[in-house]
Amino acid sequence: MSNFKIFSTGLVAIALSVTTGCTPTTPRDQNTSEVPSAQSVQATESPSPSASPTASPSASPTASGQNNLSSSDRQFMIEAAQDGLAEVQLGQLASQRGRSNVVKQYGQRMVQDHTQVNAQLKQLAAQKGVTLPTSIGSNNQQIKQRLSRLSGTNFDRQYLNQMLQAHEKDVAAFQTEAQQGQDPDVKAFAAQTLPSLQQHLEEVRSIVNPGGTSNSTPTSSPTSTPTSSPTSTPTPTSTP
Repeated sequence: MSNFKIFSTGLVAIALSVTTGCTPTTPRDQNTSEVPSAQSVQATESPSPSASPTASPSASPTASGQNNLSSSDRQFMIEAAQDGLAEVQLGQLASQRGRSNVVKQYGQRMVQDHTQVNAQLKQLAAQKGVTLPTSIGSNNQQIKQRLSRLSGTNFDRQYLNQMLQAHEKDVAAFQTEAQQGQDPDVKAFAAQTLPSLQQHLEEVRSIVNPGGTSNSTPTSSPTSTPTSSPTSTPTPTSTP
């Protein structure tokens, strides 16, 4: 009997050891897989280097416009700025020193119209990276000084002469730029401004030579030079 108990106890011990050895390890593996590794956490928290935006070198329109602008377009803008400033200053002079109301009114119109054109040109130059002159230039300065010493009808005549020549030059320059310019914005500015300049030219022509032809150089009035009449010669009388 005692041997049977010992034998039974041994069987129970063997069964327990087998059962313990067959215990599944799945719960431990599941717990391990649920915990993220340090590398995965670092990869999730670190932003991608490509996510940060970078400035494009072509984002500056001023630099791009300056590099693409031709020398002829740039020279046109510089000369247009100088002549535009001169038109304003000479127009102010005409409104102050002019004798006739026609000359005074024409000068006031030059101030108004060319001030507006100068502002448009200044805005365009800022977009294209062009530095415009702030003075009228030596040639225009000499003209201004010469007109400043005149008065009365002499001033009116010389001022109108100057406006006639200046606007003929302006119309030709703006026509050339509108047709042959390379930058589309500068060409558009020239084309939009051209009708106003042509109107200024026709107006000063009509003042200088009312009802006459559109000659570029005004001439003096034909009535200013007296001519001898063919009927002024007395006829001889017969003697008795």
